Amino acid sequence: MDVAVTIEPRALRHALGRFATGVTIVACEDAAGARVGLTCNSFNALSLEPPLVLWSLRLASPSLPAFVAARHFSVNVLAEAQLDLARRFAQSIGDKFDEGVWSAGLGHAPVLTGCAAVFECETVSQQVAGDHRLFIGRVLRMVEAPVPPLLFQAGHYRMLGEIL
Repeated sequence: MDVAVTIEPRALRHALGRFATGVTIVACEDAAGARVGLTCNSFNALSLEPPLVLWSLRLASPSLPAFVAARHFSVNVLAEAQLDLARRFAQSIGDKFDEGVWSAGLGHAPVLTGCAAVFECETVSQQVAGDHRLFIGRVLRMVEAPVPPLLFQAGHYRMLGEIL
């Protein structure tokens, strides 16, 4: 099967957008002690034993150097009520952490109160794959709450809706 296939990036992005994901804020502390965070929907479970999660970040992201250097990061799985924070952390603005109730987690990674779940992780692996860097983290501590998660699908935030 030596047929060359050309996949246009915009078409691929559109097709991938049909897959609904959760919405997270991934955060760390940089080398200077500043908090760094961004909205991310490229988060997945990787392994139960050992407990590993995976997320990815564009190589062009201005936040990349902080995450490459960080030994710890948090994945804050947003609840429906945290839509404004999802939008805030998706922008390039001043101190994103001025909104929400934040505390320092393991390795000083910022942890957000009120999430559907929070995973505090130690980075165990990272590698470049295409135009992204993949981060694998060992879950060292986690919490969860029985609140509906915020979703992202087809370029829009969504609510979970009726469970059938």
